[in-house]
Amino acid sequence: MAETIAAIATAQAPGGIGVVRISGDEALTVADRVFTAACGAKLGDSAGYRAHFGRVLDEGGEFDEAVALIFRAPKSYTGEDVTEISCHGGVYLARRLLRAALQAGARIAKPGEFTRRAFLNGKMGLTQAEAVMDLIGAQGEAAARAALSAHEGALASKIDFVRGQLLDAAAHLTAWADFPDEEVPEVTAAELEERLSSVCGELSGLLSRFDAGRAIREGVETVILGRPNVGKSTLMNLLSGCERSIVTDVAGTTRDVVEESVRVGDVLLRLADTAGLHETDDPVERIGVDRARKKLATAGLVLAVFDGSQPLGEEDRALLREVHGKPAIAVVNKEDLSLQADLTEIGDSIEQVVTISAAQQSGLEALTAVIANVLGTARLLPDEAMLSTERQREAAARALSFAGKALDAVRSGITFDAVTVQVESSIDALLELTGEKTSEAVVDAVFSQFCVGK
Repeated sequence: MAETIAAIATAQAPGGIGVVRISGDEALTVADRVFTAACGAKLGDSAGYRAHFGRVLDEGGEFDEAVALIFRAPKSYTGEDVTEISCHGGVYLARRLLRAALQAGARIAKPGEFTRRAFLNGKMGLTQAEAVMDLIGAQGEAAARAALSAHEGALASKIDFVRGQLLDAAAHLTAWADFPDEEVPEVTAAELEERLSSVCGELSGLLSRFDAGRAIREGVETVILGRPNVGKSTLMNLLSGCERSIVTDVAGTTRDVVEESVRVGDVLLRLADTAGLHETDDPVERIGVDRARKKLATAGLVLAVFDGSQPLGEEDRALLREVHGKPAIAVVNKEDLSLQADLTEIGDSIEQVVTISAAQQSGLEALTAVIANVLGTARLLPDEAMLSTERQREAAARALSFAGKALDAVRSGITFDAVTVQVESSIDALLELTGEKTSEAVVDAVFSQFCVGK
């Protein structure tokens, strides 16, 4: 018998309604102990997908009006009997209702336990369950669409297709090797190479989209660098849409790291306006420069700012050397003035160069497009299959590694027994990805990241 669990399923803040979700074999029994329907009917006698108006009560008596929704197993979110009781949205009322449910025989749900039960009861795969948290945490349209696509099975379907290719290959290899006297079609190297090449291509495509997908879901740590007085703080304010950083004509005004999260197109940038990378005798400013270097070391994107109205100086060239090889955009500021900076020299170190005038608020659209191009989000279709967690990425990478080894073995003319071993290992990695063959520890780790009530 599954324990009956309960939790507040809405935010712990005042709102229109507060919902307490109850799930398990005794969900309706517990609900009947805390809810009295206005019509006098028992919730335990109700059919599924029914709503009942009434009042909720505890040991102190009735304390609010409420609506109880009934979901019968297996046609519920968890696959169990579920009751969701909606009271008025005060924090006190929702907590009192939850306390009443616990006193009536339920226990408090653990983080993600409702979704975990949905996974264990076959209502969704592990990748779909992980997409639930992405939906909850989505901070933009593209992130929400990507999460919904995953929840609806886009990634699971892609993995099923790839695994099917491998299963067909493994089955053919096994049958041909184990039943030589039967009329099993001969396995040819050309056929295997074509199938394994297709598998490797599909998995490589998934892995190549991981970083861009993560940028849409989680945002990107972005550092703004440049020598003093090139317009870093003005750029920060332009992107933020407000006066977040102090802007003056005095060089070195920014002495610490100023941080702000802003949405640029489909991407959330966690911006850090820094003191820049330069030599200084000021001990306070030197601390800011050190912090700028630390930000650079961990940044997923660098906005290297140059004053387009002046020739490049040694500090500019030092910055070009510092960011070489990193995901960076050269932002040549002050395009409203006469261009003096050598764009060719900048472009030799940083491939993507965009000119703007932060003070005149021009060039933002071009910068937005370049950011999407550098991060790969411009080429990303939110509705297509994407890996959304490091766990998924690692499993897909192992599956690709094994499939690649199998392909190399075929091309090298190695015995098909060795190919079969690699193909089966690739299949196992994909089964771990979808949760069909994974350890309890992995399942625990996935759902421990969920919020209580989901």
